[in-house]
Amino acid sequence: MPSNESIAPRQHASTGPALPQLPEPTYAERVRTLISLSSVATLSTLSRKHAGFPFGSLMPYALDVAGRPIFLISNMAMHTHNLKADASASLFIGQAGADGDPLGAARATLMGHAEPVPQEDLVSARENYLGRHENSRYWVDFADFGFFRLQPIDIYYVGGFGVMGWVDPGEYEHAAPDPLADAAPGILAHMNADHVDSMILLARTHAQLEATEATMTSVDRLGFSLRLKTVEGMKGARINFSREVATSQETRTALVEMVRRTKESI
Repeated sequence: MPSNESIAPRQHASTGPALPQLPEPTYAERVRTLISLSSVATLSTLSRKHAGFPFGSLMPYALDVAGRPIFLISNMAMHTHNLKADASASLFIGQAGADGDPLGAARATLMGHAEPVPQEDLVSARENYLGRHENSRYWVDFADFGFFRLQPIDIYYVGGFGVMGWVDPGEYEHAAPDPLADAAPGILAHMNADHVDSMILLARTHAQLEATEATMTSVDRLGFSLRLKTVEGMKGARINFSREVATSQETRTALVEMVRRTKESI
């Protein structure tokens, strides 16, 4: 199955002119980052009562080292009954704290088989789950609760308007969350509160877009994305750093240098 690197990205009408394809995080890395930042998703199972119909459940989850979602579920729950009859399931994860148009937010669907965690993996599954859901200690050892794990067979990622594609499960397993994942919300808040003029300047220079308003919608080790208000409507732009960053301070330094060089070139 091809990854996003071998598929030309789809252009949405509102994303502005096509730009040179600079290095970006793979879709596999984006999904690993997205799923690592949340702890609750929507699990869909196949209904026993109404054959062929999906049954949706709110589902807390944790991850193992391969990025496989782990669930602690009760034998009395409807989704558990469904899974015992047919292990086919999907887990939908949406971008946490996304504002603006929800269709512009990142999301992913992991399709696969959700089955009881094997005996040899129960200790690590319990540790990972309690590390994500501390309150579960009150019922984790109840006899009617057990750990299930979703083994992905395919993954679909949507990163916003015009950014979408299938992700190979093997690539997902070997990907790592972006090092800025935890720091990103603070970086976005700071840039959007204090540095709108700088982002407008960078959009003009690096994306050839004239904007009256700019919002940084995402940032990662390789660059950032902007939502821009122009005379032609809302547009999006991806701008890459000149080098990889791994911390908030390195991100700040890279942005300051980009703005300085841009002003010097004017």
